[in-house]
Amino acid sequence: MTNTYEVGMDGPLTDLLVDTGRFFTRGEVSRDGRTVHKKGGRSDSFYRDRWAYDKVVRSTHGVNCTGSCSWKVYVKDGIITWEAQQTDYPSVGPDRPEYEPRGCPRGASFSWYTYSPTRVRYPYIRGVLLEMYRQAKAQYGDPVLAWASIVQDEEKSRTYKRARGKGGFVRANWDEAVEMVAAAHTYIIKRWGPDRIAGFSPIPAMSMVSHASGARYHSLIGGCMLSFYDWYADLPPASPQVYGDQTDVRESGDWWDAGYLMLWGSNVPLTRTPDAHWMTEARYRGQKVVVMSPDYSEATKFADEWVPVAPGTDAALGMAMGHVVLKEFFADRRVPFFDEYNRTYNDSPFLITLDEHAPGVYRPGKNLVAGDVGGELAEQANAMFKPLVWDENADRVASPNGTLGHRFGDADAGRWNLILGDLKPALTMMDTPGHEMVEVELPCFANDAEEPFGLRRGVPVRRVGDRLVTTVLDLLLAQYGVARPGLPGAWPKDYDDVEGIYTPAWQETITNVPAAQVIRVAREFAQNAIDTNGRSMIIMGAGANHWYHADVIYRTMLTLIQFCGCEGRNGGGWAHYVGQEKARPITGWATMAFALDWHRPARQMIHTGYWYIHTDQYRYDTFDADTLSAKEFGNDLFDKKVTSDLYVQSAKLGWMPFFPQFEKSPLVLADEAAAAGQEAPAYIVDQLKRGSLKFAVEDPDNPENFPRALTLWRSNLIGNTAKGDEYFLKHLLGTDHAVTAAEAEGEMRPKDMVWREQAPEGKLDLLLTLDFRMTSSTLMSDVLLPAATWYEKHDINTTDMHPFIHPFTPAINPPWQAKTDWETFQLIADKLSELAEDHLGVRKDVMATPLMHDSPDAMAMPHGVVRDWSKGEVDPIPAVTMPRLTVVERDYTAIGAKYGTVGPLLDKLGTAQKGLVTDVTSAIAYLKGKNGTRRGGPADGRPQLDNGIDVAEAIMSLAGTTNGHLATQGFKTLEKRTGVQLHDLAAEHEGKHIKFQDIVAQPQPVITSPEWSGSESGGRRYAPFTINVERMKPWHTLTGRMHFYLDHDWMIALGEQLPTYRGPLNMTRLFGETPLGEVNELGVSVRYLTPHFKWAIHSQYQDNWFMQTLSRGGQQIWISPQDAAKVGIKDNDWVELVNRNGVVSCRAIVSHRMPEGTVYMYHAQDRLIEVPLTERNGRRGGIHNSMTRIMIKPTHIAGGYGQIAFAFNYYGPTGNNRDEVTMIRKRSQDVTYF
Repeated sequence: MTNTYEVGMDGPLTDLLVDTGRFFTRGEVSRDGRTVHKKGGRSDSFYRDRWAYDKVVRSTHGVNCTGSCSWKVYVKDGIITWEAQQTDYPSVGPDRPEYEPRGCPRGASFSWYTYSPTRVRYPYIRGVLLEMYRQAKAQYGDPVLAWASIVQDEEKSRTYKRARGKGGFVRANWDEAVEMVAAAHTYIIKRWGPDRIAGFSPIPAMSMVSHASGARYHSLIGGCMLSFYDWYADLPPASPQVYGDQTDVRESGDWWDAGYLMLWGSNVPLTRTPDAHWMTEARYRGQKVVVMSPDYSEATKFADEWVPVAPGTDAALGMAMGHVVLKEFFADRRVPFFDEYNRTYNDSPFLITLDEHAPGVYRPGKNLVAGDVGGELAEQANAMFKPLVWDENADRVASPNGTLGHRFGDADAGRWNLILGDLKPALTMMDTPGHEMVEVELPCFANDAEEPFGLRRGVPVRRVGDRLVTTVLDLLLAQYGVARPGLPGAWPKDYDDVEGIYTPAWQETITNVPAAQVIRVAREFAQNAIDTNGRSMIIMGAGANHWYHADVIYRTMLTLIQFCGCEGRNGGGWAHYVGQEKARPITGWATMAFALDWHRPARQMIHTGYWYIHTDQYRYDTFDADTLSAKEFGNDLFDKKVTSDLYVQSAKLGWMPFFPQFEKSPLVLADEAAAAGQEAPAYIVDQLKRGSLKFAVEDPDNPENFPRALTLWRSNLIGNTAKGDEYFLKHLLGTDHAVTAAEAEGEMRPKDMVWREQAPEGKLDLLLTLDFRMTSSTLMSDVLLPAATWYEKHDINTTDMHPFIHPFTPAINPPWQAKTDWETFQLIADKLSELAEDHLGVRKDVMATPLMHDSPDAMAMPHGVVRDWSKGEVDPIPAVTMPRLTVVERDYTAIGAKYGTVGPLLDKLGTAQKGLVTDVTSAIAYLKGKNGTRRGGPADGRPQLDNGIDVAEAIMSLAGTTNGHLATQGFKTLEKRTGVQLHDLAAEHEGKHIKFQDIVAQPQPVITSPEWSGSESGGRRYAPFTINVERMKPWHTLTGRMHFYLDHDWMIALGEQLPTYRGPLNMTRLFGETPLGEVNELGVSVRYLTPHFKWAIHSQYQDNWFMQTLSRGGQQIWISPQDAAKVGIKDNDWVELVNRNGVVSCRAIVSHRMPEGTVYMYHAQDRLIEVPLTERNGRRGGIHNSMTRIMIKPTHIAGGYGQIAFAFNYYGPTGNNRDEVTMIRKRSQDVTYF
């Protein structure tokens, strides 16, 4: 018979042996002998239990840190216990360091949020609003009517808006919260139109499914999605201006390939922590590292040389370095490598006409184009968009391949390339026989009065008909002050000429950088490029990019890179890192996010412009647009205009979008057109011509034109990114604020915009936020819904720093009542569809969209000449002289069904990215099999999008970077236009299709695709524009080359056709702020900067216990000992900062690393932890952006021409905030919080 035993080991003898162990321990042994339980003493049981786990899950962090690090998340008993770095990245090869391990202390602390006191666990609604809603619903029965009764009652509306930010949240259930949101949206669509609803979520790359969820919902209902890259001032406008591309940059592994590395306004060890090792390790192979920074930064510690440039004066340094390079490598001697590069890849040889403004004195004008010269050249297709060069071989003008005019239309198929053939463009007219010499007057701003004046310097010219022309390089040499024999004009004597503008000695008076250092660094940068075939690199970042004149600063840097033949090289060129901008499967994300599978186009808005108008910051512009223009040294287009006038003009000409579109609902306009028997576009044009219809931007403070609902997810708008935060509180939300600025008076008020004497407060009816933690945005919201964290959902993540795509996977299910963003917006969409049965039904929606980049729209304005239909200068023609008008049919009862499925428009139209259309029928077939199809209803037979994995599969299936078949097909399509072979770049991966299960198993490198300009073929490190340089594919610009010269009328008006010096704004002159350095009863006046924080990623992490411990905790300001001494501030004192925009109360850190005259309040310290009441107004202090406001630069809202045209997150005004000044003083040390 079989022996049986009680639960124990392997048998009686074994049990006996094991049981004797109880005599050798003080612990309690379990009956089965398997465990020992110890109490007290020096046991290691706690340690062992602390690091025990049941499972490990791969995930990452969606925080816009750019790290995109793969993490192991450990779970014990259903509880997330800790995280650690993954170490299974594919190797980059034997000749360089690896990408792993990736991570930083901030990321290693994320799991704290899961169970933290700040976790949003349940739906919340502001109590006073919820009570009103319940009463109204009981009275009316219908949720939409209930909401309408609240917002139509001025007293009720004012009451709940005034309660924002003052507590009073009560827990609600999901059904009630979703119903209120859907009812509000339904009412707004019905009463005012869908373009009064906006959504904002930043940086899709950090979690593409989550971003796409809300974006898709808003796009389906006809709401507008606000951009993010420009709003953060992370977008460098110089990138589209120069490259016709937005921030396509190299991965960090390519830093290793550089022979000379400059960090300019970038603090890599702090902001790019997982990648900083590439910078430090490359020095062991001979790389020199030079850091330009005003303070002794984290990066400076690792530098071979520190260039301590004064804040905001970087363009002076760039111009002086350019002066040295041009003089020594272009004028004093010619370098064949530089000559050939500049002849081929940028606009150096292109011809610019010179306009005579005084006898014998000329000014640079427009590009000479084929349409200007008559004959066969003028008869070409798109002749007005084919700029010309001077052919040295034939000694006449010629039309090279690859220009904007060659890009569109059948006539030039196969000629959109950079192949010169027998053509040899002259770099300078001095290389041509029979040239003349004339004097040109160039606008300059380098004087103490900050008023423009003319620099008169000579250039060689040739005659083309009755025109004088010179090359862009000739103008650059004149602009930079590089003399050549025989040229007339006033020139610097030598490098030591302090009066010689743009010399090293001149810049020293502005930047404080020694002239000798500038000369040495410039020579080294150029000589290294010669020695290494272009492997000199500049890493640039927020320190240079967050200024009002950031585009000018950047252009001086990019000019150095182009002069030295560095762009389009591994190890050379630009590397802009501000924000996690690179959503590698961009086509798939964009298609899902903007619901382009169901409707086209989508409403997309320039975020900075939206809030400039809707938070009424335009009312506080106490200077006109002409103040900062070139005035008579430009073209006087801004004379007697203020910035808001220019914004109106930009919107009406179709350059930049604005929402709402018109003073009437776009649904009503469609109905009116039908009733009138006209097509909607023709009807609207007719109404505009009659003056019976106006654009909403012409009267933004009219209640008909208010933004009515805003949804935030993955965003802390109010506690992080809101430039002019206090203006948001005042005008948008209608609650307590600290604005003391005076409104504009008299001539400083707009002429083309209605000025209402009483500025509205509380425009917004509904602020909805989805978040997993409490922030200023959630505390200001009307409805707050609990979101899943990054360890609780399925999603995907990429970055510009490495080539891998990472997954989010849930370590646990969303706890409490949290839901994923995808699930939340599906609930709202379903409820809106239900309410639409009675209130909306099927409606026609008239869409007004701007003239788009990467389309024939970029040829709307010959020569970039501004002609305004509203002034009678031209007729209003949709998509030519005004916005494109398109009618979209929306079945509001089917929003939920469409949200959750892939639409049929892809079957007909395919996907479009950068002007390239791709057939995706194979991807749709795959998705039907992988995700399954919907049965019945309006989405019958379409692939399902039921969860995060389904959406991730759709995104990756529809993008060439993750679907090799589409990448290869895209290149083959592009070959038909370029006439050069490209498809082999992706052919090695034509059968590769990255799926979600693949990235869960291991990080997956992406595929070379026409969506981006660089190549990863063969395992090389990604560097932008390598396809352009190696395969002769043009850039997406007017000339098809990288640009030095910009001839849009508004660029000329501002005097910025060429790289130049523009310093920080003079806030005393513009707004009456106290001059820098002056001391009065409010303290000392200092420049106020907000760089990235060491112990936070934006507002994330700064509130977590670990980061609070590593930093000093709470808000803090860094100040120099010199400034602190002026007003008696000691380290750790409580201080108060005030200016016209707001007030901050925080602790001071007095540090020798800070330059005199500048303070830092690191971005982004929310007002949630240890923020006392201020002495200024007795209310809680503000955030870092309480001292700032929106400042629109007119050239950033120009459009309709070449590369100066709108695309989402491509071009637009930036949320720059570094020109501000503030007063800082020591306050009472007896602080209170309530």
